[in-house]
Amino acid sequence: MLRLLQPKVEIMLSGHFVSRCSDYIIYSVEAKNIDAVVKAFGPSTKVGAIVGGQTSCKAPEIAAFEKHLPADVSIVSCHSLHGPGVDPKGQPLVLIKHRASDADFTFVETVLSCLQSKHVYLTREQHDRITADTQAVTHAAFLSMGAAWSANNQFPWETPRYIGGIENVKINITLRIYANKWHVYAGLAILNPDAQKQIKQYAESVTELFKLMLAGNRDELSRRVYAAREAVFGGAHEKKEGQELLLRDDLLDRFSLGEMPERKLKNNHLSLLAIVDCWWKLGIVPYDHMICSTPLFRMWLGITESLFRNSSLLEEAIDTAINDNTFRADDLEFTFAARDWSQRVSLGHFDTYREKFEGIQKYFEPRFPEATKMGNEMIRAILEKTKDS
Repeated sequence: MLRLLQPKVEIMLSGHFVSRCSDYIIYSVEAKNIDAVVKAFGPSTKVGAIVGGQTSCKAPEIAAFEKHLPADVSIVSCHSLHGPGVDPKGQPLVLIKHRASDADFTFVETVLSCLQSKHVYLTREQHDRITADTQAVTHAAFLSMGAAWSANNQFPWETPRYIGGIENVKINITLRIYANKWHVYAGLAILNPDAQKQIKQYAESVTELFKLMLAGNRDELSRRVYAAREAVFGGAHEKKEGQELLLRDDLLDRFSLGEMPERKLKNNHLSLLAIVDCWWKLGIVPYDHMICSTPLFRMWLGITESLFRNSSLLEEAIDTAINDNTFRADDLEFTFAARDWSQRVSLGHFDTYREKFEGIQKYFEPRFPEATKMGNEMIRAILEKTKDS
């Protein structure tokens, strides 16, 4: 039946036969398996072919190509900086001309132009640093939220404290991440040295800020929060409060998995305070990487910006952190989770990463269909709002 419908499609017996006859090959496998797969099939690559990969961490991918591919093969790698449920049109697509003629590179650009993505030209080293800057801490924050809610046996959309505005982003994106395969995030976190460093710093920022909250040390907490705000949102990126925000609550309120409460509860937003503190400590200015930003990163930057560029809301978060115990249990589990994820990444054990991820994934699984639908609608609306940002 397949041959009748698609006469030009032929199922090969193995990757060796594919490599022998293909002019252009893309290895779309997990980063942790890239070396083994290229080792197995790379030597059979057709003379003069072009080879690339779609992994999120290019260091092991390029190393595998250099080690196992024949010298007469061109290497042009790529990476679409968005998830499978996002329209690729206008989204960043990284192209890495590692070892290729201008003609071969143009060929790859032509083939991938059907995606209508925005081509970004980087080296392997630039790619790994920028993907770490725009994804590692973002993923760590959402993974930690899911772990905390699971540990508290809590479905956040069922309680008024996590409904509306910024909270909608937290819930929808956390569920969106856990609805994916574990290796999508494990490869970037474990195999990218820059990502490991950033995840470690995020866990330290969460821990140190939480300790200040527990101690009631408002002066030091305020000093640290405002120093981070100046470093990340000040200087060349400083804007008037309320002006040109990437995201606003009135947009995000539309995308709730639960019933909107009459009045939103105050939140200390430890996860947001920690991410800006982390950027400050690492010298990261997120606006520098907007051309390579993923939809998730733009959303996370948007809600972070909406907190830090609104002085009254930021002061409210600090007051809540010091004087209100409503979120103490949640913050405690969140701190444990951030430290645990960091430790698993530092150890480099894919099995322990997968075990934790899939355990939490199973907890939230019943709500994935609804959350995915709502998350897709939210991303489409937000991308429309931020496409020119």
